[in-house]
Amino acid sequence: MSPATSDRATLHVEDVSLFFGGVAALRDVRLDVQQGETVGVIGPNGAGKTTLINVVAGLVRPTSGRVRIDDADLTRVPAWRRARGLIGRTYQATRIFPALTVREHLRTVVPGEREPLPADTLLELAGLHEHGDRIAGRLTHGDRCLLGVVRALASGPRFLLLDEPAAGLDPGDIERLCGLVGQVRAATGLGLLLVEHNMELVFRLCPRIVVLDQGAVLTTGDRARVEHDPQVLRAYLGSADRVGA
Repeated sequence: MSPATSDRATLHVEDVSLFFGGVAALRDVRLDVQQGETVGVIGPNGAGKTTLINVVAGLVRPTSGRVRIDDADLTRVPAWRRARGLIGRTYQATRIFPALTVREHLRTVVPGEREPLPADTLLELAGLHEHGDRIAGRLTHGDRCLLGVVRALASGPRFLLLDEPAAGLDPGDIERLCGLVGQVRAATGLGLLLVEHNMELVFRLCPRIVVLDQGAVLTTGDRARVEHDPQVLRAYLGSADRVGA
C-alpha cells in the first residue's frame, strides 16, 4: 500500500522493540512525526537513538512493533525502497564518495514519487553551490557533512532522519545546517526526526522532544518539561538540576 498523498502525512513508530539476544536495544518505543514538524530525540550514550533511526530507515527490522506512514505499513519494506522518496537519512560518520564531485553525488540519488527541490537549489541553500564541481574528498568537514544532508534530501523524502548532524561543526556550519533544513521544511513540508547531543540546537529546532534511556521512552514534551523532568535529570545528570547544564 502506498502512503496517503495528503499534504501532511504522519510517520508512526508503534510499540517498537528490538532485542539482540537477550539484550533489549529498544523497548516499546512509540513516537510520531508529522510532515512539517521537527521532533528531537535525545538521551545518554547507549540510549538507543541511532538504533531507532536504523529501524525507521529500514536497516534493522524490529523484533516487535511496526513503522508506518499513515496507513502504509513499512515494517517489512526494505531500506532501499524507503529511501526512494519516503525516508531519507544521514549518518554520524559522514558517508561520501571522495572521488566524485559535489554535483555527481546528487546524480547517484534515485528520486521518489515526489518532485524534489532542484539540485542547484539544494546546493545553494547549503552554501555549496560554488563547490558543485569540486571533488568531495577535498571539502572541509563542515561541507562534507552538509553534502550528506543535501544528498539525503535529493530524493524528495517525506521525512528526514538526522543522526548527530552537528557533530564536529563550527558555529557557522551549524547556522548553514539550520538554514538548509528550515528552508527545505518550509518549501516541501518535510518532517524531521533529529538525534543530536547539542542540546541548544535541539531546543532551537524542536518544539517536541522525545527522551530515550536504555531503549525506552522516558518522556515526551517541550523544552520546559524535558529540562525539569526528574526521570530525565537522573538519566542524564544524576544530582544535577538541569538538562544541558
